[in-house]
Amino acid sequence: MFGRMRTFTSLDQVADAGGSEIGTSDWVVVDQERIDAFAEATLDHQWIHVDVEAAAAGPFGGTIAHGFLTLSLLPHFASQVFSMETPGARLNYGLEKVRFPAPVPVGSRLRSHVRFGEVRDLPAGKQLVVEHTVEIEGQDKPACVAAHVVLLLA
Repeated sequence: MFGRMRTFTSLDQVADAGGSEIGTSDWVVVDQERIDAFAEATLDHQWIHVDVEAAAAGPFGGTIAHGFLTLSLLPHFASQVFSMETPGARLNYGLEKVRFPAPVPVGSRLRSHVRFGEVRDLPAGKQLVVEHTVEIEGQDKPACVAAHVVLLLA
């Protein structure tokens, strides 16, 4: 892993980290087997993702990963960068913004640069925005930029 794992044991520690870079995950390879498994799980069998022969003649010269496959890797990336050991539940509240600036060609390696954005006080605890920028190895544009909202209950 690039950098060190950050562990948060209190809501105050989380609040203090708001607005700061947290770390960078390890690389994950997005091979055809992973793309096909995602297609099976989500019933999204669009040819650009799963038909190797047709995709070879398509706009990207091969298959590309589903955008939602990239998005679904965010919890994995986050777990490599930080650990929430705060008291109370940690709940996925949703996403504020998601963009897919660049396609992910089959065989690409991805990793996420993780930043804590705004930390809001709630009557029941805190609301944390975890900002991900998912890098494609060797490319300038990211595969995904997303703001994941997490509720941290006291």
